[in-house]
Parts: sequence; structure tokens; C-alpha cells
Amino acid sequence: MDGLRFQHWTTEVRDDGVLVLSFDRAGSAVNTFGQDVLLELDALLERVALDPPKALVLRSAKASGFIAGADIKEFQTFDAQGTVGDAIRRGQQVFQRLAELPCPTVAAIHGFCMGGGTEIALACRYRVASSDPSTRIGLPEIKLGIFPGWGGSVRLPRLVGAPAAFDLMLTGRSLNAKAARAIGLVDKVAEPAFLLDAAVELARRGAERPLRQRLLGWITNTWPARQVLAPMLVKQVARKARREHYPAPYLLIETWRRSGGGIQARLAAERKSVVKLASTPTARNLIRVFFLQERLKSQGGKDGSGGKPLPGIARVHVVGAGVMGGDIAAWSAYKGFDVTLTDREQRFVDGALERAKALFEKKVKDEHRRAEVAARLRGDLAGDGVADADLVIEAIVENPDAKRALYAQVEPRLKADALLTTNTSSIPLHELREGLQRPAQFAGLHYFNPVAMMPLVEIVRHDAMAPETERRLAAFCRAIDKLPVPVAGTPGFLVNRVLFPYMLEAATALAEGVPGPAIDKAATAFGMPMGPIELLDTVGLDVAAGVGAELAPFLGLQIPASLSAPPQPGRRGKKDGQGLYRWENGKAVKPPLPRDYRAPEDLQDRLILPMLNECVACLHEGVVADAELLDAGVIFGTGFAPFRGGPIQYIRETGVDAVRARLETLQAKYGERFAPRPGWDDPALRA
Repeated sequence: MDGLRFQHWTTEVRDDGVLVLSFDRAGSAVNTFGQDVLLELDALLERVALDPPKALVLRSAKASGFIAGADIKEFQTFDAQGTVGDAIRRGQQVFQRLAELPCPTVAAIHGFCMGGGTEIALACRYRVASSDPSTRIGLPEIKLGIFPGWGGSVRLPRLVGAPAAFDLMLTGRSLNAKAARAIGLVDKVAEPAFLLDAAVELARRGAERPLRQRLLGWITNTWPARQVLAPMLVKQVARKARREHYPAPYLLIETWRRSGGGIQARLAAERKSVVKLASTPTARNLIRVFFLQERLKSQGGKDGSGGKPLPGIARVHVVGAGVMGGDIAAWSAYKGFDVTLTDREQRFVDGALERAKALFEKKVKDEHRRAEVAARLRGDLAGDGVADADLVIEAIVENPDAKRALYAQVEPRLKADALLTTNTSSIPLHELREGLQRPAQFAGLHYFNPVAMMPLVEIVRHDAMAPETERRLAAFCRAIDKLPVPVAGTPGFLVNRVLFPYMLEAATALAEGVPGPAIDKAATAFGMPMGPIELLDTVGLDVAAGVGAELAPFLGLQIPASLSAPPQPGRRGKKDGQGLYRWENGKAVKPPLPRDYRAPEDLQDRLILPMLNECVACLHEGVVADAELLDAGVIFGTGFAPFRGGPIQYIRETGVDAVRARLETLQAKYGERFAPRPGWDDPALRA
């Protein structure tokens, strides 16, 4: 076997008789399992079984990580061809061949180890992981609407015990090496430079798992334990996901609950369930969302400048220390940027720094590193940071005159290549760029609240903006781990424009006497992460009123009294503890609905269809470049039901004519606000 070279695998037999098997997928920067990779590995392991070495160590030859998992594009192709079952069976058989080798086997994990990467590691007898921060081990398949299908759902519960296994599989979260060691997922943690040596040592000497871990792995997988634990797991899942929307976690639990017997019987049950899930609309749409996310991520990559490097961004200056500005500053510092923060009074800056401290305590557990992060964020009442900044972000009150007055003060002090941006949520950029000396370097950089949780940032264009400004801002967004979507600078841009008719109709229904909890329930039943009444309170009724004043005339909509004027003092919503709902400990206290209450049958359509209608108009007007970007922006900016694949995807799946007919029914009953907007006849809608 020594020196044997396949296309994707390299073998080396060391002097001590240990075979080192290195994975290096040809033509790819990242290791993923395609069927050609698995076929090669199968042939290779067959030879190894005939002439076993003293031990086998599996490692990655890539600098970028261990194994990212299955090739998702290839998986889509198998779904289209109806051959997912064959692909699942092949992966299971190859990994089982590895598990049955008559010699010790060790996975040496450095960097990301996801999905199929974790499953092949589980098929080894031992696992050693590098202590490097880049090492993350997980099984994220649930996020794609399926669950681990190459033996992962069979092996993990019996290795670490059912509770820890399901915590990983049902959430899709990943663990660092230390956390993986704590639950028994890996046997040893080593410095990156000594990872291979540690793996060889582990292969030669072996390791005895602690008695507690072995007992937990056995007892939590007995038949009685599975019958007791499964309903408890279902209850946990039901609090976060509906069975009809997300079937995968429920089927994962049920497959485990009823599957006993030998390894082949359990693998067959796993395979049957994963194949069933792969053909569901949920899985197909979640895989589509995965690729939409990858597209947004790629926008911060190559700058498209013909090889000429664009000026980087290292120093950020934020003007406005309110909730948005303060949180933007804190997040930028957390992600590695030097940040200065200013406002008109020191008390506002102090409040933002206190909130930042809470963020850093939550996100950075190492106290020494936390101090380094905190040191990157400085209060700057005098605004001296403007002169050194590569990027200035304005996050002051939503008033065009106030913003233009600020730019007149700030712009003359900027460096020649510095960018000036606004976090406005609705004001058209052509209004704000008036009077600027360098409009080419001005753009919108619109974040969403809460900044630490919402993944999307809208890069807002205007007619005088330079293309390199957009590219530099996209790179900055990726550097702070946000997803950038370029949008036209018309009122409301994309996300707020699409949300506004939805929230407006909710407020209208509320004014008609439909209870807030019933309105919220109709929206969450569709798949929205939060009901629109709760969302209005979360955004703030003052902010909603300001956005409404900007958008209602543009969209030709009437605003109900509850949103037409600023709210009373102390009743702005969640931030005051009182709005449309009362709030306690950050949660809305919703009055119970009467037992005999029946919501109007068309309530869900009244809420959702105006949003879809506005999406069609945005696509027609070119607010975003294409339907994919629109779906991505609305999913990651509003939380629009990911299992539906995005608003345009939902319209296509439901039928363009069918959705339009439902709108026209509402138009006849409730009036012109439901009239189909321009764009329903566009070919792009039916593509």
C-alpha cells in the first residue's frame, strides 16, 4: 500500500507499520464526499482489509480543514434522478467497511469536520482533534431537512449517549475539540503540530473510555430508555418547529426510538428514513436556501477589480450610540475591527459601551481575549475617529435633514479613500447624497435588529455610487460574518418594503377587532418566526410609525391610527415594557384567546399575500438583481419560512396564477390594497 496514489487519496506506511490515509479531493479547495471519492475509498479499504497494517490513521491533506461533508450539489442531482437511496447505501457501506477493519483506526481531525466528515470519524475506533480554534465538529444535516444518513445517527447515540447525541443532531450545532472531548465524541485533544503523532500513539496504545461514558452510551439506547426519552425529545422539538413544516427532527427521533437489532438493521432504518426525507419539499427548499446563503457569502470574496487590490477596511467610526449604532459598533469590534463610537452626549455612548460589555461577556469566554476585544471599542465623544476611519457608519435619527447636516460636518474630515455609509432603514439614498462631495464613496449599510442575531445586511445603492464601494462593503460584511445583499436605494429598500404591507395588514386586522394573539398565530402557522403584532412591538412602534410615514405614500397604502402617529411615551413596545402587548423579562405577555374564538378563515392570506405581492413588485422593479437574491434577502432579513424556500419559490410552487387569484379574491372583499402589483406577468416569476 505504501505510496499508492489514487485521485483523491494518498497512502503512506510508516516505519512503525501505521498506515496514514490522507484525503485530498482533486480540483477542490475543500474535502467533500462525492460518489467518485467514496468509490475510490471503498476499493482502497478493500485492499487494506486483505493485508491489514498495524493501524490506520485517517487525516486531511488540505490546509483548510478535515472534511466538510457530502457534496450537496451532487446530492441535488441524485434527488432529481431518484437515486438518493443508492448514494446513501454506498456511503453507509464504505464507512461500515472502515468500521470493520481488523486493525485500530483513528481519525485525526483538524479544522471543520461536518456531516459526512463526522460520520467517517465515528466509523473509526478512536478520534483525536486539534486544539486549534478552527476545529469544529458537527452534524448539521437537520438544517438541510434530512438527518445524518451515513451511519452518524446510528453510531453517535451509542458513543456519547442519546441526550448529548440528540443535542448535536437536532440543533445542527458544532463543538470545539475541548467540548467534543468532554462528551466523549473525541478521545484526545492535541496541539495542531502534534496531531498526527498523537493519532499514531492513540492507534498503537488505544484508550479506555471512562466507565460513565460507556454506561451512558449503553443504557440510554436500551429499548425501555428509547421509549421514555423519545417523547421528551419530541416535546423539546415541538417548542421550536412544527412537524408539518420540519419533519426531519421528528423522523430522526422516531427512527431511533423503534430501531434495535444489529448494525445492519439500524443502518437500513436510517437509510429508509433519510431517503424519505430527501424527497420532501422541506428538504429541497432548505437545500436551496443553503445555496442562496453560499451565494451571499461569495459576494464578499473576489473583488472583481482585475487583480488590483481594493483599499481594505480596518478602522470603523460609528455616529449614533442608540440601540442600532451601539450594537453595530460592538459587533464590529467583536469581529476584529478598531471602532470609535460617538453621539451628542456622553451618556448615550456610556450606555452603548455597557451593552457592548454584555455582548463580549456572552460571546468571549476567555477573559484575556475578552479584554483585547473590549479594547478595540472606544467611546469618542469629540468624534476624532473620523479622520482615521476607513469606514464611517451613520446611525442617527431617521430624519433626512439631520443626516445631511451630519454628512456636511463629517465628509470634509474623511481620508481620501474612506467610505461614508448610512444605516437608514427607509430613506431613499438619492435624497441623502445631495450635497456630498464624493457621492461615489457613499452607500447604505442597513443592519437589522438585533444586530448580533440577524445575519443580513443590505448594501444600498444609488445612481452615483462607485462599483468598488459595493465590493469593499461586501468584503466588510463578510469580515464581520454578515450576509450582504445589494439593493436599490428606493424607499424601504427590500426587507422593510416587503415587511411593511404585512405589518400594516396586521395592524389593520387588530384595529378591526381581531385579537393580536390570533393574528400572530396565523403568521407562525404559515412558518414566520414571529407574529407581526409581536414584531411591531419588537421593532418599536415609534420606528414603525417613522417607516410608515416614509413608505405608505410610496406604496399608496393607508395607515391605521395605531401606526399613523408616534406612540405615547412609555408605550413604544418591547423597549418600554409596554406596547401592543405587555412585556416581561424580554417576552411578550399575550392574553389567552377565548376558548370558542375562531379566527377569520382568510386571516393568513390577508397577512402573507401582501408580502408576496410586494416581493413580485420588487422583482419587477429591479430592487434586487434576480429572484434568488430576493428570496435570500427576505429569508435572512425577515426570517420568512425557510422551509418554503423564499417568497418567489413559494409563489412558483403554489402556482403563480393560483396565488394571484387569491389576491384578487381579497381585493374584491377588502379593497384596492390587495390589487396585484405590476410584475405578476413577468417571465422571471415563472422561471
